[in-house]
Amino acid sequence: MSNKELSQQIITLVGGESNVNSVFHCATRLRFKLKDSSKANKEALQKTPGVITVVENSGQFQVVIGNNVGQVFEQIMKETNLQDAEQGSKEDAPSDAGFLGKAVDIISSIFSPILGALAGAGVLKGLLALILSLGWINGASGTYLILNAASDSVFYFLPVFLAITAARKFKANQFVSVAIAGALIYPAVITAVSGTEPLSFLGIPIVLVNYSSSVIPIILAVWVQSYVEKWFRSVIHESVRNILVPMFALLIVIPLTFLAFGPVGSVISNGLASGYTWLYNLSPLVAGAIAGAFWQVFVIFGVHWGFVPIMLSNISTLGYDTMLPILSAAVMSQAGAVFGVFLKSRNTQLKALAGSSTLAAVFGITEPTIYGVTLKLKKPFIYACISGAIGGAIIGMGGARAISFSLPGLLALPTYFGTGFSWVVVGLIVAFVLAILLVYVLGFEDPAETETASSTTAETSVDRVASTDSLIEKEVLVSPLAGAVSPLSELPDEAFASGAMGKGIVIEPSSGRLTSPVNGTVTTVFPTGHAIGITSNEGAELLIHVGVNTVKLKGKYFDKKVQEGDIVKQGDLLLEFDVEAIRAAGFVTATPVIVTNSANYLDVLSTKEPEVKSGDYLLTVMI
Repeated sequence: MSNKELSQQIITLVGGESNVNSVFHCATRLRFKLKDSSKANKEALQKTPGVITVVENSGQFQVVIGNNVGQVFEQIMKETNLQDAEQGSKEDAPSDAGFLGKAVDIISSIFSPILGALAGAGVLKGLLALILSLGWINGASGTYLILNAASDSVFYFLPVFLAITAARKFKANQFVSVAIAGALIYPAVITAVSGTEPLSFLGIPIVLVNYSSSVIPIILAVWVQSYVEKWFRSVIHESVRNILVPMFALLIVIPLTFLAFGPVGSVISNGLASGYTWLYNLSPLVAGAIAGAFWQVFVIFGVHWGFVPIMLSNISTLGYDTMLPILSAAVMSQAGAVFGVFLKSRNTQLKALAGSSTLAAVFGITEPTIYGVTLKLKKPFIYACISGAIGGAIIGMGGARAISFSLPGLLALPTYFGTGFSWVVVGLIVAFVLAILLVYVLGFEDPAETETASSTTAETSVDRVASTDSLIEKEVLVSPLAGAVSPLSELPDEAFASGAMGKGIVIEPSSGRLTSPVNGTVTTVFPTGHAIGITSNEGAELLIHVGVNTVKLKGKYFDKKVQEGDIVKQGDLLLEFDVEAIRAAGFVTATPVIVTNSANYLDVLSTKEPEVKSGDYLLTVMI
């Protein structure tokens, strides 16, 4: 399924565009805030090709996509009038989300947009430190100066980045927020911090701290800014509102930040760092075991975002963080567990999913692994938690440190170079290998392969099989429509024509009667009626999409005759539609019939006839 089709189906199944308050995305999932979550078809979404799973947490309806989430999100923005929640959501988190839910929502909204930049810069910073320690580069050279600026700028100007995302979340003026952040790291202010002269504002002493790389002060400042702007907008005439509201916001919030929010935020940051350090120092081994065991559980519930400010505060105040190396053990244990599934499973579809998920997990993206494989199979997830605990304990015992922020995983290794680095290497290897062994030796309930049996074939398909002596017939599909046949590549829709969604054929319908091409189960019926998905009893997954962009008709001219879950026989009526009315409305009615799991077969062969009747031979899937 193409990103465009997937985005359309997701919007439909969450209850339509009208049911969405806002949507944004993180590394692997779309995060919706719905007006009424009961209108979302969670079960159908979970069965949708391209969707790993659906999670409801912290007032959010989260659709887990995996690494492709950015492209799907872009299509949603193109196909709808929804606003990116990172640019200002229509409504805040639901009032019934609770304090924890609201806190997680705020943190994830503020930090997730900049996570990629932080992680990339963190890895670069670690690599540069490694190269410098090995003597491969001169610390006084221009090369080092530029690369250090590239790796350090995100962290030094972190208040500016957070000002932008916090302004989006709190619905404040972004440029005023950036100006506030700029004041915190203004060169003269940074110089004053290192000076000995006491400073005051209107006679009130100023407690100066270094706000570069700080987190909490700017978030507090922007939060207050949003209320200041809201009040002044309500009392200032619109003729001068665009000038005076920003002026008063700067005039009030910046001094307040230096006098109150900054010192208070600094105290909170120091408190978080000190509190974590105190707990860690009680027993690094126990701390490592607990974090290694439960980190992926936190990921499942979405509360892992709450630890991001602590990590950043540790790096800002202490110069390092001991949590990040431990969390890499949890990540590598999931990678090991899913690789164990890949080695052990006899289910070809599960094996393929496990293989691709292993690579993503090694580099720190574990949601496809968790939701797609280990959590579904239960035992591998438990084995991964055990392995993560042991690997985390080893890393914690070694006192390993991260010198900059990055996503836990193999790519983050350069950021752990230094104290306890060898313990990190050992801990990650133990977590990965132990998870493989536990999964492979103790096993799990391997889903049975879908049973296959040869179907009775039409005479044309027998002739086709006889001419392909290296192939064995798998299944024959008959035409669901009457009309002219053309190659898939000629369809004026790149998503289908490119074959990205699977192999198939196109029928230009001569009538609006669509019947089932196989014996099977209806797996998807779009609410608009323009597309139907069927899984045959032999395992072929089919998508029949009437026309191009006909989703825009919003169900007009379509009359659905089946529902999701219905058992159908070859020739059963699925849908009726008004061909002429659809064409008169300016839409192409050419209908692709796609085998969406074509990758599971050696080939998909099609009829050579220029026209077919409903029930005539159309396609053969080969294995």
